[in-house]
Formats: sequence, structure tokens, C-alpha cells
Amino acid sequence: MRSSRLVVASLVGVLLSGLAVSAPVTASAADAASALPVPSSPAKGLTLRLPAPRGHYATGESAFRLLDDKRADPWVPGRSYRELMISVFYPAVHTGGRPFTHQFPKAVAAAIGPAVEQNNELPAGLVNWAATRTHSVRDAAPAPGRFPVVLYSPGAGDSRDWNVSLAEDLASRGFVVVTVDHTGEAPAVRFPDGHVVGNGPMMTAWGEALRNDTTLAFFKKVMTTRTADTELVLDRLSSLPARLNRVMDPHQVGMFGQSGGGFTAAHTMYGDPRIKAGINMDGTLEYNSEPSGTNLSEVALHGLDQPFLLMGNSSAADGSDVHREPSWASFWRHQRGWKADVTLNDSVHASFTDAEALLPQLAGRVPDATLAAAVGTVDSHRAVAANRALVASFFDRFLKGRDDHLLDGGASPYPITFVR
Repeated sequence: MRSSRLVVASLVGVLLSGLAVSAPVTASAADAASALPVPSSPAKGLTLRLPAPRGHYATGESAFRLLDDKRADPWVPGRSYRELMISVFYPAVHTGGRPFTHQFPKAVAAAIGPAVEQNNELPAGLVNWAATRTHSVRDAAPAPGRFPVVLYSPGAGDSRDWNVSLAEDLASRGFVVVTVDHTGEAPAVRFPDGHVVGNGPMMTAWGEALRNDTTLAFFKKVMTTRTADTELVLDRLSSLPARLNRVMDPHQVGMFGQSGGGFTAAHTMYGDPRIKAGINMDGTLEYNSEPSGTNLSEVALHGLDQPFLLMGNSSAADGSDVHREPSWASFWRHQRGWKADVTLNDSVHASFTDAEALLPQLAGRVPDATLAAAVGTVDSHRAVAANRALVASFFDRFLKGRDDHLLDGGASPYPITFVR
């Protein structure tokens, strides 16, 4: 079903994929060449490449640890504090000649890589997951100006680094993008002192919830934790280094997320007016692993006053109408603010993460059916362009007051369908 891999999809073994761009983009020969994996020794695996941002700005990246000593960690008994990692992608001055950052730190890649391989039935060791670089320079000097802030929350079980291409592209268009790791969910989160936190305790809790028929309480705990994490990030934006603080506009804040991250965006916005506009990329709004119309969240039952965009996939393994996801239908009826519901044609749940840009580079090395199951049959270049265009258009419209009318519906150069 459209959102059948909801909040804990990745926790039970599904890692996702997706991306995005702004104006119509046609893959040129140079684009195609830049997307090809770089051969390397069999011992190291292939190096996959993220597509370049399309905006006018170069981009910088800075990472920070946030500590909440007033909240105990929900997944580790006895830990009296909550710690998070965030990455900040931002418009930067010219960065030529300086090396780009890596998508995953080595310790994170060592856990994320095998998870992606297992969940997508890829050959173990085919890819060197630690080798992929971003297009951002570490701690580059920010560009002059003041830019809206957009938070990103990943799918449950995913790393904040699994949608870097979309974050970079949005930053290159004049936004400060803050990606959030919800510690204890992803296979690995690395902190500045070198220690790494995995997801073993949370997986144990999930297993206990299944055995004891307490999955509703588990899902609510996940969302309560994620919402508190998001509010901590909002509270701490002003405490980031002055070089970043002075380019952020704290009065123009948006949020988007994929799967459980999309639920997180909506759920946080329901109680926090600081977020002015949000996007849910293929995440259900009910407390279930499979959408059923039961255990609907407060936001599904009551809607929002703020503008909100629904972006969904087109797959329906059970043959059902993908446009009738129960929690989305309820949200649509109750939404008071601006709204739109857009489907990415020929896509699947993972078509809204970096998988959509990276995994198609393995064509010819893995079966076509394997790639189709992982990222759909939509052309990867067009999918990336569509996602980027929709996300940029939405935040331009509601955080900058610039409307390119892409979200008005009707004919489009992108492989998208306006559901309603």
C-alpha cells in the first residue's frame, strides 16, 4: 500500500530511498556520467555518487551534538540524558578546491551498508558505503544573507544521512537545512568523541511489543520521543555557532520527513506553532505498522492550521486504491490550512530517500527486478528532479513568498499525479 511501510517499517527491515530538484531537469550526458559508480577493488566495493545540487549556492555542512540533561533516554534504561546528532546544510560562499564531506562516517557506514544490502537483497560488499561523498564542504563560510530554516526527520530506523541529496539541494536554493538523528533508531549514530550508539535496545523493545501485544504503546512512544527530539532542536537553534545563527531566520521554519519522519513533522506541527509549513513523504499518520484506519493520530483526526503537503508512492501490492490511505483521507477531511496530495508515479516507499539516486547505479550488477522492488520503475533522474522540485516549490511558497505554481496541479513536466 502507499504508506504500508510506516513508522517502524525500517525497524522491521525496510530501509528506504528517495530524492528531489526544482526546475525541470533533463539528464544530460554529463549528468549520466556523473551518476555512474566508480570502480574500485573488489575488497573495497563500488563507490556510488550522489547527484549534484541544482541551486545557485555552494553548500557547507556542519555537525553538532545536542544534549538534553532534563530528559532520560527512552531506549537505554539508566541513561539520565538524551543526546542527538544533527547536521546543518547551508548556503556557502565559493568552496572550490576544498574536499567534500562523506555521506556516512566510517563507523556509521559499517552498520548502514549491511542493512541496506540485506533489506534490498543486494550482494554483500558490492558497495563501499563509506566512500560516497556529498557536495558540501565541512564548516565552509556561510553565504551572506538570512535564510529560512527547514528540519528533516528520517524514516524510523534510518539515518539522518539517508537523504543528503535532498538536503543539499534545498540548501543550494537558499535554505538552512537541519537533519536530525533520533538516537537509538538508526543502526548507528556517531558522536564527536567517537562513541557510536546503535539500535539494539529499541529493537528489543519492538520485539517485546510484538510478543506482548503492546505495539500501540510502542508506536506512541516512538512518536513522543521524536517530537521531543524535534522540539529540542528548535530550542537549540539559537545556540548554534554565531556564523550559522546569523544566517538563519528563526521566524521562517519548515519541516519535512520521510515515512516515520513525515509523521514526525505533522505530529510536531500539531502542538508546536513554530513550524510554519510541513511535508510528509509517504508516512502514515496512524499508530500501526500497516495502515488500517484504526489508532489514528491526533493530527489525522483534527488536521493542522499550517500548510501541509502529502507526497505518496504509487505502489499497491494488495491491489487496493493507493489514494485511499485511511489516515491521509482523515487528515485531508480535517485539514484547515493549505493542502495538496501528490503521487510520484511508478514509485515505491523508498523513492523519497537517497536510495532513489544511489541504487539505480547498480544496474547491470543486480537483477532489474531487485532494483524495481527497491526504488520502483520510475526513471531515477526524473524521480530525483520531481522530489526536489516539489519540496523546493512548497518551501519557496510558504517560507519565502515565491510561488512557481507547480503545486497548483494540472499538467507537469515531472512524473507526478495530483490525487486531489
